[in-house]
Amino acid sequence: MPALLAALRQRWAARFPGLAVAALVSVTATFLSEHYGAPAMLMAILLGIALNVMAEEGRTVAGIDWAARDLLRLGVALLGVRISAELLADLGATAVALVVLGVGLTIGFGLFASRFVGRGLRFGFLTAGSVAICGASAAMAIAAILPRDPRREQDLVFTVVGVTVLSTAAMIVYPILTAALGFDGRATGIFLGATIHDVAQVVGAGFSVSPEAGETATLVKLIRVTLLAPVVLAAALILRARAADADAGAPHGAGRPPLVPGFVAGFLVLAALNSFGLIPLPVAVAAAETSRWALVTAIAAVGMKTSVARLLQVGAPAMVLLLAETGFLALFVLVATRLVG
Repeated sequence: MPALLAALRQRWAARFPGLAVAALVSVTATFLSEHYGAPAMLMAILLGIALNVMAEEGRTVAGIDWAARDLLRLGVALLGVRISAELLADLGATAVALVVLGVGLTIGFGLFASRFVGRGLRFGFLTAGSVAICGASAAMAIAAILPRDPRREQDLVFTVVGVTVLSTAAMIVYPILTAALGFDGRATGIFLGATIHDVAQVVGAGFSVSPEAGETATLVKLIRVTLLAPVVLAAALILRARAADADAGAPHGAGRPPLVPGFVAGFLVLAALNSFGLIPLPVAVAAAETSRWALVTAIAAVGMKTSVARLLQVGAPAMVLLLAETGFLALFVLVATRLVG
């Protein structure tokens, strides 16, 4: 036991400098967000990119690596406390079906369209999943299960920055669009909640229209967040099956990813506990706040691991793909909302 404690102490001592820097960046990003209205995720990743040198060498490397990987998974897992079965019942079967179909079709569109911009299915899934589900949080969850690749981190940074910027633009443009189309409060809320990428922008856009639109938009958005776990789980199983085929000759399936990623299992368990009312409200609030801080700190660390030169290599076609996915989702929900009424 003393040897185990000593090893843990040594490990955390090595990680502390880098983790402290990432946490400081997250505090700064949150301050800028609260005082100037800038999205916290966007501020964290931009500040992190400016500190890229700290992830290259020195005492901060280990902690930054840990925050970008394990702290990210913790933040995603804790999102489960925001989910419950009541959300589905309150919204109604038709609206839930619209949300599920929108997510599925957008991911399918992204996978299909990625070949036309010279990128693979993984990049199409990363961008389309972030657009379809919950923006930066979905991008980080999806990136966590993708096989290691030299471009993975720069693709993640590009996606987080892209969906955050597009989400902020949508927060301004979409309420104007729904007003011009004569949508009532509920229809407006469904459209905003089913199309805007990040939760904060959904809330801002919805309540800028009316309390009914704001409450409906928030509810619809949380339904989209609920789909994060099954989508990531399905993708993880597909990737595992492919790894099994590739490693058929390896002993005991060496190199295969786990059957169920730990953070996905944690998300599902917390969502189930919350659905049965087994998580006290103060604990749920504390877990949700911890999740928010963990994700902002993790994305700051991801930013530190990305250089501007590598980020620019992603290219204009990737931005076209992100815009196309955003437009596809908005058009689908708009038409579906009009048809359903």
